[in-house]
Amino acid sequence: MSVWGQVLLALAAATVVTWAALVAVLYVVGRRHDDPVRLRDALRLMPDLVRLLRRLSADGSLPRGVRLRVVLLGLYLAMPIDLVPDVIPVVGYADDVLVVILVLRSVTRRAGPQALDRHWPGSPEGLRALRSLAGLAPDAPP
Repeated sequence: MSVWGQVLLALAAATVVTWAALVAVLYVVGRRHDDPVRLRDALRLMPDLVRLLRRLSADGSLPRGVRLRVVLLGLYLAMPIDLVPDVIPVVGYADDVLVVILVLRSVTRRAGPQALDRHWPGSPEGLRALRSLAGLAPDAPP
């Protein structure tokens, strides 16, 4: 296998493991609420989250700092060097999930929850899960 093939395979594996860690975090956070997030909605969250981040970074009406945070998040997730190396089982990918959650909270505080609601491409249940991760009331109307 070529070097580029190995890099693509490693990126795909990292994405799947980060996705699984995000689903696990959603499961734990969701159990704290009366109406927990369903597994199906949690599994759909990662592709919807990627589209949300792309839309947020392209929205010229948002402050430049918000768009910069989203772009830097994408670069951080794409870099092979992390705060905690990904070769460490579970903990290596947990830092990626933590960084995503912190950036979402920061973006939400700066741009407002309306930006998340406006750009969310997924289901209402997925938005509820995202709002929960971002520290917002998950049952607030979009």
